Amino acid sequence: MADLQAIADAVIKGDRDTVANLAQAAVDEGVAPEQIINEGLIAGMNVVGEKFKNNEFYVPEVLIAARAMHGGMDIVKPLLADSGAVSKGKVVIGTVKGDLHDIGKNLVAMMLEGGGFDVIDLEVDVPAEKFVEAAQSQSAQVIALSALLTTTMPGMKDTIDALAEAGLRDSVKVIIGGAPVTQNYSDEIGADGYAPDAASAVDLVRSLLN
Repeated sequence: MADLQAIADAVIKGDRDTVANLAQAAVDEGVAPEQIINEGLIAGMNVVGEKFKNNEFYVPEVLIAARAMHGGMDIVKPLLADSGAVSKGKVVIGTVKGDLHDIGKNLVAMMLEGGGFDVIDLEVDVPAEKFVEAAQSQSAQVIALSALLTTTMPGMKDTIDALAEAGLRDSVKVIIGGAPVTQNYSDEIGADGYAPDAASAVDLVRSLLN
């Protein structure tokens, strides 16, 4: 029987080749794709998220683990469509207009993918209208906004206002994050939540969608 715990362990270690080989072996044995993802890849990333929260892992380890997880996802994801597996939700993510920082955003995107969400990454310097368009065209449930500069933080409020104008504010949750961002700022601009780090962002999205 395929050892899904071994897949999780290889994700935690950041061993991409082993993850890919074990995922392929599990597929060949007929293990359901969503089982490989949930009990292998996501289980591993959940541990990585916990270690990151507890300061046992830092950004480089998380990035390496996420890359290893993607090694398995690349094999399993194409089979998901055939098996009719359901994604846990769609998240549009991006760094707001005027801001070109992306390390934190990329980390959150990877952790969300590791948590079983469909992630549409709009990259950096994203104007409010583009977030609105993506939310509409992708039927997204959550929009995740990142900013690393205090000068670009107003772009978060602009995006929330633009969603309201488009009549989407009730159907889309907005979460924000980034070094200068606080819970107070989130409350002030009417966001649905603030996450101080990538692992918390995944928990936040889960709780908002449940």
